[in-house]
Amino acid sequence: MSVDHYENFPVASVLCPPALRPAVTAIYWFARTADDLADEGDASAATRLRDLDAFHADLLAVAAGSVPSPRWAALFERLRPVLQQFKLPLNLLTDLLSAFRQDVVKNRYADRAELLDYCRRSANPIGRLLLHLYGVGSGEALRQSDAICTALQLANFWQDLSVDRPRGRHYVPQADARRHGLVVDAPELEQSTRTGPAANALLADLIHWARELMQGGAPLVHTLPGRAGWELRLVVQGGLRILEKTDALGAAALTQRPRVGALDAPLLLWRALWMRAPRPRPVNETP
Repeated sequence: MSVDHYENFPVASVLCPPALRPAVTAIYWFARTADDLADEGDASAATRLRDLDAFHADLLAVAAGSVPSPRWAALFERLRPVLQQFKLPLNLLTDLLSAFRQDVVKNRYADRAELLDYCRRSANPIGRLLLHLYGVGSGEALRQSDAICTALQLANFWQDLSVDRPRGRHYVPQADARRHGLVVDAPELEQSTRTGPAANALLADLIHWARELMQGGAPLVHTLPGRAGWELRLVVQGGLRILEKTDALGAAALTQRPRVGALDAPLLLWRALWMRAPRPRPVNETP
């Protein structure tokens, strides 16, 4: 299992309510196509940005009731009724496109605040769009959804260190690396620190950050109705399992990519089953 390419989407799965499957699928393909424009193939940065601009223009055209360009006509004609029926917040879709543009031009992050701003646009809109489809919009639910989505994004970053670094993409905040005496884009990082205490400590720190976010958002599984809550339980447990496997590798995650596969399914199901709702705090109990 991977959390890249929006695979945490419950795309037409058994647990996704049938009435919502067309909407979830339309949003998925919107995000997946735009992500591929930013990442896949060997197009130049200038070409990628032009394509994303054209994709953005088609989104605005469809949202305004106009006809999209022929290039992605099928995709946007599928998205059009979803925009109309569910009144999707357009800013969430444009935030995704903003993050994809950033992927083209930015490959380093100074600190956690900078990385969290990226996650706010690249990951959090996914959860908010799904909550919108389910009719869930409380402030607490949105906060928990953001925590889960950001944690999934971070888990993907730490899972993909061995893939992203050779491509020149460095999602480890530079401030975190410096705190452990390391430089994130040093070409000798793998050779000099693969089994060193500094790299191990850095990875443990980053994994702890993501795990705390995931656990902070996990109570949302008890808010979502029916099958949606069970879908989210598996998403949360899948993300935690990826973090667990990355943690077990330590600094070796710089050269090996941990995976969660079919053999992990019984464990994920068991852990999902035993996710307990938080105990209500008595009104006279101090935090």
